Amino acid sequence: MSNIPSGRNKINTFLGCLLAATFFWLMNVLNKDDYSIRLSYPLTVEYDAASFVPLQPLPKRISVNVTGDGWNLLRKSWLNFNAAPVVYKVLNPTKASFINSTSLTDQITELFPDVKVNYVVSDTFELSFERKIRKIIPIRIDSAGINMREGYVISSIINVSPSLISIDGPISLIRNYPDTIRIGIPTKKIQNNYDESLPIPIAVSPLVEVSHRDVYVSFEVAQMLGNLNKD
Repeated sequence: MSNIPSGRNKINTFLGCLLAATFFWLMNVLNKDDYSIRLSYPLTVEYDAASFVPLQPLPKRISVNVTGDGWNLLRKSWLNFNAAPVVYKVLNPTKASFINSTSLTDQITELFPDVKVNYVVSDTFELSFERKIRKIIPIRIDSAGINMREGYVISSIINVSPSLISIDGPISLIRNYPDTIRIGIPTKKIQNNYDESLPIPIAVSPLVEVSHRDVYVSFEVAQMLGNLNKD
């Protein structure tokens, strides 16, 4: 009875045989040539970022159909996620409407000398750029709209910091921004010196860079003489 294998031993024996069979099958497959697979490879699109803005997200990876022996393809599949990206340079952004897949194929062929690069899958290669411009906008406080408590007045200049902001982005968006931004003081019945940071009311866009999102406003407040005598 002791020689009869237990249920656990049967399972272990079966798994061992399955593992061995899988190993020998994998070795046989990897030693064969002319396998074709699709690899995902990192891509960097280079352009003059100081002068141009992409209007849509640039592709980060490309799909490449390659043919080779099993070992090389397995190695490429494991290592391509950490590989140095293919660099595609856009020399004239305003005239570039797509990425040239032939140029990418040539570059990847140089990177993969031990496999055959068949083609690059060009399904998300559209490009759209606009020239980048900068606009300087002064910040002004709506002093006439400041709500003071009766008998109190502003007794100093109204300090605003920053008094100017810059916005950078595609010309089609920047030209829609105002020439001056006016900020209202939300506090009611002010009777003490004012010292607050206020948000700048400006449209937010992922394509636009704004130098400041808040403005610091301060001024002194005094009670009028007539009201002092009443106290």
